[in-house]
Amino acid sequence: MQRISRRQFAKLILAGAGLAGGAQACSRSAEYTEADAEQLAQQMRDEAVASGHGPYGPLRFRGYRGLADLPYFDLDEHGHLRLAVDGVPRAIDFHAHLGMNFLFAPDIDLLQRTPRTQYFLDCDRDVPGCVLDLDVYINTAFTPAMHRDMLREARNQILIGSGAATTHTIPNLVAEMDAVGVGQAVLLPIALGFPFGDDLTERWLDGIARSGAGDRFIPFASVHPRHGDWRKRLRAHARRGVRGIKVHPEMQRVFPDDPRMMEIYAECERLGLAVIFHGGRSGIEPEFMRQYALMRRYVGAVASYPRVQFVLGHAGARDVADAIRLAEQHPNTWLEITGQGVTQLERIIQQLGTDRLLFGTDWPFYHLAATLAKVLLVTETRPEARHAILRGNAERVLALAAATRAG
Repeated sequence: MQRISRRQFAKLILAGAGLAGGAQACSRSAEYTEADAEQLAQQMRDEAVASGHGPYGPLRFRGYRGLADLPYFDLDEHGHLRLAVDGVPRAIDFHAHLGMNFLFAPDIDLLQRTPRTQYFLDCDRDVPGCVLDLDVYINTAFTPAMHRDMLREARNQILIGSGAATTHTIPNLVAEMDAVGVGQAVLLPIALGFPFGDDLTERWLDGIARSGAGDRFIPFASVHPRHGDWRKRLRAHARRGVRGIKVHPEMQRVFPDDPRMMEIYAECERLGLAVIFHGGRSGIEPEFMRQYALMRRYVGAVASYPRVQFVLGHAGARDVADAIRLAEQHPNTWLEITGQGVTQLERIIQQLGTDRLLFGTDWPFYHLAATLAKVLLVTETRPEARHAILRGNAERVLALAAATRAG
């Protein structure tokens, strides 16, 4: 048998994870049709045309620092954003991550404080910062160069280690939470199904335990059906106190309604765990990944397990209209709103109400204030809605999930 080098093996693993690029990224499967592709393209065109013409007018800022032009924030003596108004509920961020490393990448010191956080959408890297338009989906702010940087960092998380990821630490996250009034964060690891070096859940739980800041975090787990011992892993994670699992169909390359995933949801029901999906297509992922996140592939899960609380991350992303319909039909479906522009967020509220919307930030892809600013804008005259989105609904999701186990 021909032996392959460590680098060749890494390339094979990258291809399996969907991070190697090349011809595979241009493929089209029977699961992803021309109509699916055109729907996404049309949504992006429509959003670009409508930007600035919604109920909140133009909302374009230079970098995250530029959000200090809003009445809700100012800059401290170091030029960092901070909340500048009283009475805002201490938010529960339902969508956050720490630094990720897999396979050959060295471990990350999750307890290190660094001078600045390098976001994947690093809008404050340059002066002036990138154009941040709060009226469109946030990924629109990626320039081609920033997108290339993000892909390079993603690959480095598997091969040699990501420089950006070394700044995605517990002290950096806690400092930012304190600055903008976020009380707790749900931490979402991702299991990619690698044969080794795929134990983010364990390493994050260990980091939280050593940090002295355990009360600031609500840990979730991630398992992959490719791991034959996923059930054993999930039960061990539950004993350590996780409150749910993260499923990223695109990165994990598994359909949400795959029969193997159905077994995992059944186990979540037994353990009283919530499930948060990466929901829908963002528009910046390789096309071959998009088939896994089509909204029709989530229906089987939420319909088959009505006692499990399912959260659609990004409120379905670019597929938000389909996500709203899914939530209207299934009361166990919640929308976490990271990424949505203010006009779209207002539409969600008008159609679905505020009782099943969850605040989330996708830190460290973005600054915590990017989503917080949008929530504060759309709830300016609706204090009950503000409390529900920032905190109350998250408490309900977690309580309902726990009640499943107790019942």
